[in-house]
Amino acid sequence: MSTMINQETAIIKDRPDTKAPPRVKRMQIVSLSLLMVAGVINYMDRGTLAVANHRIAEDLGLSLGEMGLLLSAFSWSYALAQLPVGAMVDRLGPRRLLGFGLIFWSLMQAAGGFVTSLSQFIFSRIGLGIGEAPQFPSAARVVSNWFPVSKRGVPTGIFNSASPLGTAIAPLLLTQLLIVLDWRWVFIITGAAGMVMAVIWFLLYRDPKTMALSAEERAYLSSETEEKQQKVTLGDWADLFSHRATWGMIIGYFGNVYLNWVYLSWLPSYLVNERHMSLARSGFMASVPFFCGFIGCLMAGWLSDKIIKKTEGSPVLGRRIPVVVAMLGMAAFTVPAALVKDNDIAVFCISVVIFLTNAASACSWALVTAVAPKNRVASLGSLQNFGGFLGGSLAPILTGFIAEYSSFVPALLTGAAFAFIGACSYLVLVRKPMGDN
Repeated sequence: MSTMINQETAIIKDRPDTKAPPRVKRMQIVSLSLLMVAGVINYMDRGTLAVANHRIAEDLGLSLGEMGLLLSAFSWSYALAQLPVGAMVDRLGPRRLLGFGLIFWSLMQAAGGFVTSLSQFIFSRIGLGIGEAPQFPSAARVVSNWFPVSKRGVPTGIFNSASPLGTAIAPLLLTQLLIVLDWRWVFIITGAAGMVMAVIWFLLYRDPKTMALSAEERAYLSSETEEKQQKVTLGDWADLFSHRATWGMIIGYFGNVYLNWVYLSWLPSYLVNERHMSLARSGFMASVPFFCGFIGCLMAGWLSDKIIKKTEGSPVLGRRIPVVVAMLGMAAFTVPAALVKDNDIAVFCISVVIFLTNAASACSWALVTAVAPKNRVASLGSLQNFGGFLGGSLAPILTGFIAEYSSFVPALLTGAAFAFIGACSYLVLVRKPMGDN
């Protein structure tokens, strides 16, 4: 039986266009659909504070600097939670980690509707960050579990596209709720949506190790039985830090997420306060760039799979090239976005930046599946995400204080500089899979 499986696996690797067995195909569709919906809710919950921050600041009497601290509270806890959560996903499986994460973050999101002080609000955002931490490491593990390595670009682009889609929907939907309801109800309603999603996730998703896979299904998934035996130890996790690729991805993703969170946390307020748009118009204009980001994720996944074929099947090179190019573009288009006077041109440039940011992010997560050892995909992904959300934690604070004491122009240019450094980090440090000598 073992010989038969190995032979079938070899055939699969020689024929990358082999179709997935029917049951695997169904689980691929179910998995990606659930990850998309959970990801949209995830980013709507993150974005609720950004959309409502003007009302919240008035109600609680917060300055720009204090609002920057509040906006960053989520990112600090989210970043620190990435350190253990990746190994936990690899050991326990994404079904349990993401399911219980959904429940916890939804409770913390709803709690935001009951706060009466800055300290209470910071506490609820810290809880939100801890609860949301398993989302993307779990998604990377789901793709690694259910898709062969040569076909992971498109599904990675799909689950990553939930982040800009959720961010794009948030201003459109939540601004309307703000117009007719108190901002507190916005937090409560979005928290309830997450609880419903948690029930659906537990009902429909299964990890492959809990299913009796046929020889054909195991062969298509590149012998999943071998991966099940490789439990992640503390030593395995610590060993990741000995590879320069890990540091390249941590530093690189710092630059990506820093610039993304400048826009994610401050764009609605920036359009109202700096560019003097009305609340209704800013809600629409703030959503446009993130719809572009949604398209960027989908296109990037497809493009990176194509590049792999052009680079003679080299997954690392095929994933790294679009990351570097996109991040250089992010830096380049942020400069005119900061300096031009015309609002429409500024929003166009910001839209290009968000398109490229999300394209780079999708390819960065696909790069994880190409670089990491098979049993540490979520572990490496969470370390990359840790670096990213150190940038995401710093961005709201630094942007808020720069804007308060100067303007948003130097704040945006600072983001462009970090994106450029991140591109160089991916280019220089992430060169080959960790198993290669």
